[in-house]
Amino acid sequence: MLFEPVPPMIVSMGREAFDDDGYLFEPKWDGWRIQLHKQGGRIEAYTRSGLAVTDKFPELAEAAAAIKAPEAILDCEGVCLRGERTVFDDFAYRGRLADPKRIAAAAQTHPATFVAFDVLRTAEPHLREPLAARKARLAELVAPNAALALSMHVEGRGRALQAWTVERNLEGTVAKRLDGAYRPGVVAKDWIKVKNVQTIDAIVLGYRTKPRFALVLGLHFRTIRFKPVGTVEFGFAPHEKQAFLEIARQLHAASDRKTQWIEPKLCCRVQYLERTDRHQLRETVFRGFLFDKSPEDCRWTY
Repeated sequence: MLFEPVPPMIVSMGREAFDDDGYLFEPKWDGWRIQLHKQGGRIEAYTRSGLAVTDKFPELAEAAAAIKAPEAILDCEGVCLRGERTVFDDFAYRGRLADPKRIAAAAQTHPATFVAFDVLRTAEPHLREPLAARKARLAELVAPNAALALSMHVEGRGRALQAWTVERNLEGTVAKRLDGAYRPGVVAKDWIKVKNVQTIDAIVLGYRTKPRFALVLGLHFRTIRFKPVGTVEFGFAPHEKQAFLEIARQLHAASDRKTQWIEPKLCCRVQYLERTDRHQLRETVFRGFLFDKSPEDCRWTY
């Protein structure tokens, strides 16, 4: 089990926050799922797919010092913090680096923290223990420092924690049954994520009329402009579609089999629940055109 990655337990999707004394609730940290394996002076880090990434994170030496047991496997989220907010793109940047000099520099400019939320093993496996017991064990096991932290959690009060994450622009919460075992590789109702609705202002790059009406959305990033980030099909009033089509006829630029591309001069506001690692927005809803906003100001919110 040590130094052989355990398939992580997978969170299922919920629609809204709830209160329940049978659950604890944690913030959903926005980074990479990382499993830490320690034995003596050796520590290794693995992604959720089992890829070893130890060499990318010099901070792991400090993380190892925070683990008081000679042997341990911890389930963590690897994050980079900006104030109270975790920034996915910063940790993804760390994960892409391979050159040792760039890795050493990035450890200073984009320091990584591993937020531990579960313990799978010490001298013996703990997978079958209830979560409440694993949490107590984890608190005794870790002496938090800058590289290894314990995930905060509350019992019973999911709605209050959800409100707290909204105030801090965090991704959402995860509800976990206190009496639940750890089930490797299983999508289980014992763990339920509830994501906060996010809002972003995007550039309208084009539109589609088949199989249904949709706007093609774009944003500016640090290294690329007008990057497509998804589509939005829902939330339009009939008069909004008609007004857009009248304006779009004057902005036609090119077309292909699916999309009529237009000059990028219009902006709109959309809500979304998820975004992929490649910054594609999911579960989008149209919230209105922004005729007074410049497309230059529609940027990815890191």
